[in-house]
Amino acid sequence: MASELDNDVTIFWTLLFQIVLDAEKRLAANLAAHGLTPPQFYVLKTLIERGGGCPIGEIARAHHLTNATMTGLVQRLEAMLPPLVQREPNTADRRSVVVTLTPAGQERFLAVQADLLEHLRLVLSVLTADERQDLIRYFSRYVNLVSGTLPPGDTL
Repeated sequence: MASELDNDVTIFWTLLFQIVLDAEKRLAANLAAHGLTPPQFYVLKTLIERGGGCPIGEIARAHHLTNATMTGLVQRLEAMLPPLVQREPNTADRRSVVVTLTPAGQERFLAVQADLLEHLRLVLSVLTADERQDLIRYFSRYVNLVSGTLPPGDTL
């Protein structure tokens, strides 16, 4: 007979898997409507998070990709009309290249983000404020637990 914890694990895994699959489908559809693939969007997101530019190797490491794979992704973003990124020599290290977000790249990222947030706004609007806060608190706790950043002795 399965324990209560085993049952909860099964239910949680099923729900989490459904959420991830739904999010991936919605993200892919949204990105396609904006002419982007998920990896291209993640490059733009990384550049936004890094203040608009960073060495190509840093982007590759952040996404667990080789520099060669990242170079191909960046080249495709650079070849778009208008270009979403540009490459420049790294003044601090002549062996590397810095990728910077263009104004068009920032606009494209913000448009995708606005669409994604609007969908989430619609979903969350059916919940009460207390239910939304509960979700945020529980998801935050889960993320902190799995990332190892939960302070010792912290509880819900």
